[in-house]
Amino acid sequence: MDLIDRTKDIASRIPKQMEYTQTEEATKNAFIMPFISALGYDVFNPLEVIPEFTSDHGTKKGEKVDYAIKKDDKIIILVECKWSGADLDKVHASQLYRYFSVTSARFAILTNGIEYQFYSDIDEPNKMDSKPFFVFNMLHFEDHQINELKKFTKSAFSLEDILTTASTLKYAGAIKKILDEELKSPSEEFVRFFASQVYDGRLTQPVVEQFTKIVKDARTQFINERINERLKTALSANQSGSSSEGVADTEEADEDTSPRDGIETTQDELDGFNVVKAILREVVDVSRVKMRDTKSYCGILLDDNNRKPICRLRFNTSQKYLGLFSNKNEDKVEIDNVDGIFKFADRVKAVIGEYEGNGKPETSELPTGDEVGNG
Repeated sequence: MDLIDRTKDIASRIPKQMEYTQTEEATKNAFIMPFISALGYDVFNPLEVIPEFTSDHGTKKGEKVDYAIKKDDKIIILVECKWSGADLDKVHASQLYRYFSVTSARFAILTNGIEYQFYSDIDEPNKMDSKPFFVFNMLHFEDHQINELKKFTKSAFSLEDILTTASTLKYAGAIKKILDEELKSPSEEFVRFFASQVYDGRLTQPVVEQFTKIVKDARTQFINERINERLKTALSANQSGSSSEGVADTEEADEDTSPRDGIETTQDELDGFNVVKAILREVVDVSRVKMRDTKSYCGILLDDNNRKPICRLRFNTSQKYLGLFSNKNEDKVEIDNVDGIFKFADRVKAVIGEYEGNGKPETSELPTGDEVGNG
């Protein structure tokens, strides 16, 4: 199997095994060792993958790095592991920092088996950077990230090639994070930048406050317009590819490309969508799983068809609900956070079985979010 196939195979197991990986050791066995193996390294060969690696170069006694990966008899990557539920952004990888400077490794990985943070010494030679230059998430990744991951495989590993792109990846990732934060909650500097481009008057505080709302509205409209353009393009392609599409399907697409005033897709909804896709990887091509946001809920559909609801993310209130479907009937269950969706993985997958196992034409469309009201 190619790396992307091996990665998808590991990712498909995560929803089923999450509740059984409550310790670091369980996480290593279930997720991390298969990941290292997918990169082409023999996890059962201590000359290639050294577990519980200890250096004798002045580090604190008793401290170990979970794995040290070797190639050509040199340590190339250090790996520190945490349990699957650990928040890596709040973890201080002290062992990695210490061992990085006393080994030949130029790369270090901090992971909880789901997210893999890759570090190097871009800022200061022989000192591990405080922030990763590349982050790979098993539950939602893009094709271009697989290409970056391939550089760490045993067959393709080249120190020079990775270091050449590491700084670009690091700064591009940091910029994307800043843009994401600014688009969610624009800072005064961000607002002033745009206001100065279109407003000729003096940017007093009341004017800045006024433009803060304008910038937020403009951002929402811009994103929605881009989404609608893509939907229209996809619809045109479908229509040109098959002139016998039903009237109902066309009406459904027209409904989806209507104005989306007041609808804002939150990060929790995006994360929930990615969790659902991770759950469904083993039962359906996830490119068929689509998200359609409304004022009342965020719907996740099969084939972007409103007659094929998979589930609904009802995250618009302080108490989050997950809408689960069986025979087109919705059952709303409480969840504490986005990860709570994993508890209902079997029910989410069962819906796909209903649609894929039934070739009968669908005749009744479910009501839209505005018709059913807030959940």
